[in-house]
Amino acid sequence: MVIERENSNIATFELEKQQQYMQKMKAYLSEWEQKTGRKQSYFVLTTGCQMNAHDSEKLAGMLENMGYIASPTEENADFVIYNTCCIRENAEEKVYGRLGRLKYYKNKNKDMKIALCGCMTQQDIVIEKLQKSYKFVDIVFGTFNLYKLPELLYHSMKTDGTLFDIWKEAGEIVEDIPTVYKSTFQASVNVTYGCENYCSYCIVPYVRGKERSRKPEDIIYEIEQLVKSGTKEVMLLGQNVNSYGKNLETPLSFAKLLQRIHQIEGLERIRFMTSHPKDLSDELIETIKNYKKVCNYIHLPIQSGSSEVLKRMNRRYTKEQYLALVEKLKNAIPDITISTDIIVGFPGETEQNFQETLDVIRQVKYCTSFTFIYSKRTGTPAAKMEHQIPEEVVKDRFNRLLQVLNPLVEEVHKKQVGTVADVLVEEVSKQNHKILTGRTENNILVHFEGNKNLIGKILPIKIIDSKTFYVIGERV
Repeated sequence: MVIERENSNIATFELEKQQQYMQKMKAYLSEWEQKTGRKQSYFVLTTGCQMNAHDSEKLAGMLENMGYIASPTEENADFVIYNTCCIRENAEEKVYGRLGRLKYYKNKNKDMKIALCGCMTQQDIVIEKLQKSYKFVDIVFGTFNLYKLPELLYHSMKTDGTLFDIWKEAGEIVEDIPTVYKSTFQASVNVTYGCENYCSYCIVPYVRGKERSRKPEDIIYEIEQLVKSGTKEVMLLGQNVNSYGKNLETPLSFAKLLQRIHQIEGLERIRFMTSHPKDLSDELIETIKNYKKVCNYIHLPIQSGSSEVLKRMNRRYTKEQYLALVEKLKNAIPDITISTDIIVGFPGETEQNFQETLDVIRQVKYCTSFTFIYSKRTGTPAAKMEHQIPEEVVKDRFNRLLQVLNPLVEEVHKKQVGTVADVLVEEVSKQNHKILTGRTENNILVHFEGNKNLIGKILPIKIIDSKTFYVIGERV
């Protein structure tokens, strides 16, 4: 497939500018190495979602392009960067705690540079706190100008004090940023940035901006290069992948994008997340059904089973609409597995509302669920809502939800016993070096005995036993 790619003049200029700063940093670090006899090292801490994790791969790529080498620990690194999340308050508090400890190491190593970026830094209240109490941080930038790290780092080397570069709106999407992928056979690829759904509990639209879709030719080119390097499975990322392409100059549906990606020779699996239920089309369901590289698995957040709560959440679907969508998925693709997100204790949630959430769980029978206690985020409409739920009530509901959810997850896994599934082998088990772990097409976690040289291969595995959160298999 021949892909014609066209970058805007602004995006091309920005990329070339950062490449020049990478070369300046490379010269600076080479001179420093000659003086000291060692290379400078970097450490990236990532908190939050898969989007953040992929952003950190780009940060690492730029740093290694400049001449830094990775450090296993932050205390021994010359450059430490925290890529932050602000979905929950405790995530921010952990960052402040780590920064406090990092000040001690910086006092010991005068050459150490510290940077903070990501969603947390897009909030005015965070910037004020950093300016007042964390003056030892050298660079602070946000979510819209990640690609400017080389320029910011170079200027920080030449000046004293904290360098702040926070944009309130996104600019052009800059492509071809150097990236260090953590896996040689799996990779994440952004298809959209930002979000325009404005769920009442969520800060993401305010810190990641309006939704922007990447051009299909840029996405396909990136995946083609990854496949040439050995990638077998891609995870397409977006806050809501289902609305991909609506803001392109030539609109293109997400289903059509998947169909184009499916044509890439050598690519074996395509995953994606996250899907907003209100935008999941019949065309996408048919694409999952008919295009074999697209995995029979979907992450479909429900958040609450109560239509009343969903309305206050501004989710723009009802319980009945969600269940009808699940039924449509299961009728079209009988072996599909579905995971979800659930928030317990949203303001005003009654016991009856909570029972409706349990009802959805019983009906859908999720393969897994990411379940959260509601966390009030300053700046969101939900933070100002009346009838915030007492902590003891929320914790009780959370525990009762798990008592319903976990046996149903185990039931999904029990149904796999006796089947043979193709498993992409991902890693050696952290508990037992003789055990490998991998995932089936429908995202079931599998443990089986094997040698680490099988990592990265797709193998037929017979499922012989099941546990609550994984199954046990043996090689066929």
